[in-house]
Amino acid sequence: MPHDRVSADVALGVRLAARAMARHGLAHAYGHVSARIDEHHFLCSPPQPLGTVDPGDPGVVVPIEGELPARALPEVRIHREIYRRRSEVGGICRFQSPSVMALSALGETPRALHGFGTYFAPFPPLWPNVQLVRDDERAVKVAELMGDNGAIVLRGNGAVTAGATIEEAAAFAFYLEDAARVEMALLPARAAGRRPREYTPDEAARRAVKAGALIERMWHFLCFGDPEWRGTA
Repeated sequence: MPHDRVSADVALGVRLAARAMARHGLAHAYGHVSARIDEHHFLCSPPQPLGTVDPGDPGVVVPIEGELPARALPEVRIHREIYRRRSEVGGICRFQSPSVMALSALGETPRALHGFGTYFAPFPPLWPNVQLVRDDERAVKVAELMGDNGAIVLRGNGAVTAGATIEEAAAFAFYLEDAARVEMALLPARAAGRRPREYTPDEAARRAVKAGALIERMWHFLCFGDPEWRGTA
């Protein structure tokens, strides 16, 4: 699929999300983000550290069916399997944020203990295999375990978020890391026998809203200062 069939907005969204992951400490040398182009293709960030993606970079077009193109990173298979199974998903972020990584080393994922955690209530699933997901079999299993959750945590290897748009997937990445930060901050209290109050299913459902431009404002926060940021939500 030639690059001229990728809309400028899709390509811009991928570049902004890529650099936002690095700017806010959600990714370092590794990670990748993508946005759906249509029912048959998605656009992925280039195979380089997310913070180094150049303005105007066209990205890598990946077919949802068929072989990965030469420039696609092996773990992009995870994106492909999620897009294949979930027609509502329009954007995906794969990142390695510190609190999510630390919590996964305890065999845990963030619970709904504050507002941001409710978007993954009761908690995102944990993929237990510590090997990199670089083959189709593992990618299929990761997508199946993720189900319709907004995130899945890969034990000792970061996480994947999926949203209706690349903006939402990027916001979810920040939300997930913040939820993990809260869990880590409460470890001393847990060691002392204190039990954090989790949101009930009803409380979580009522809190996990997107009205009031919540996703748009988080996207503005994530992208502010980027050389390609247009200054609109």
